[in-house]
Amino acid sequence: MNTRQPVTLVALLRGINVGGKNKINMQDLKRAFAQAGLENVSTYINSGNILFQHQGDDEPAGPATADPRYRGLATRLESVIRSEFGLEVPVVLRDVEQYRLVVDALPETWSNDANTKSDVMFLWSDIDTPDVLEKLPVKPDIDTVHYVPGAVLWSVPKAVLTRSGLMKLAGTSLYKRMTVRNVNTTRKIWELMQDMVD
Repeated sequence: MNTRQPVTLVALLRGINVGGKNKINMQDLKRAFAQAGLENVSTYINSGNILFQHQGDDEPAGPATADPRYRGLATRLESVIRSEFGLEVPVVLRDVEQYRLVVDALPETWSNDANTKSDVMFLWSDIDTPDVLEKLPVKPDIDTVHYVPGAVLWSVPKAVLTRSGLMKLAGTSLYKRMTVRNVNTTRKIWELMQDMVD
């Protein structure tokens, strides 16, 4: 009998419900994850953020969207999405400690509002190194960009957004190896994860 404490995780899906493409109803997604054996499943907004608890070990095999501890689980969830919705959707997984590193590194002054665009790019494990910054189209005089294990943090004043390197990111190969959330969403997910742990 498995007596281990369940692990609290968030699955960050890439590219669903964007511009009318890859449409997935969040209630249907929640149901599919629960049927896959996950516990306490909940979703946050429509961009593909699924929080859950998971008990058990996973084989370190599968896509490079999660660290080795969770690759087997990521593979299983991508298979669930494929079979239930007919879509190829990468699943990035983060546990509480991995997510805490990102949130703790976010400057408190960063916001996503009328004046500033601040995003978190959650990285595939194969590009999750500090030198990823050297490969991004950063404009140092405009963009403020930091690396933290698991993510790149990027902020730019909206007054100069059109001149920002952020506008060129979508055209790069690296962009396909990350999934983006704004800082407001990132912080809210952290609150929800903490509620699950408490």
